[in-house]
Amino acid sequence: MVKYYKKNKRINKNFLAKIFSIVLVISGGLIASYIFLPLISWQVYFAPTFANQEVTAPIPKNTVVSQQSISSLIAQASENFSGVNYEDAVNWFPTYKYQKNERPKTEFYKISIPSLDIENALVSSIDTNVAKHLVNYGGTAIPPDKGNAVVFGHSSLPQLYNRNDYKTIFAKLYKLVPGDKITVTVGNKTYKYVVEKITIVDPNNTSVLEQDYGDSFLTLVTCTPPGTIWKRLVVKARMEKT
Repeated sequence: MVKYYKKNKRINKNFLAKIFSIVLVISGGLIASYIFLPLISWQVYFAPTFANQEVTAPIPKNTVVSQQSISSLIAQASENFSGVNYEDAVNWFPTYKYQKNERPKTEFYKISIPSLDIENALVSSIDTNVAKHLVNYGGTAIPPDKGNAVVFGHSSLPQLYNRNDYKTIFAKLYKLVPGDKITVTVGNKTYKYVVEKITIVDPNNTSVLEQDYGDSFLTLVTCTPPGTIWKRLVVKARMEKT
């Protein structure tokens, strides 16, 4: 009986060691995928597109594949696994003090982007969950008022894009170019905005949230490169004159 007990205990230890090794391999694979799939996707999708556009402050190729950028992605992968909720738009610009819209006159409206085949996507000015809808960031204007209406939306790897899924809806936002149209529907009224410029900024650059009351602006924001929280892709549009 004693010999049988020792043998069984040794088998259990070997089994647990194998399970632990498998878990480590899977975890390492997930982290590696998080780091390298976006870099590969950048080379395949983003770099050729931005090369043909006048994008302000694009992510240079040598920045994307540098040791520093890979270290940054590793750090952000760890941050993703640390429990920071990036489905809450409040966490997208961590240095910005969020201002909740108190009793906005428009709680929901819709936007359409014909060139991306996005039609009547719901935008909320009272809830910050980008997994359920687009988010009109608190403290920014709401269309059609003058000022800068900043709208956040999720992105993902472009191959996972689904225009009806708010977790991937802005995955192809990088394809927009100056001159493209964005339609905003508030109640029974429709307003047209024209894309003016595209920029890429760091998460601590809150200038995209600044207000300019000289006209009615619409700014779309998502994370980039695809599948990461590394930087912010910003598309700014102005209301079309009628």
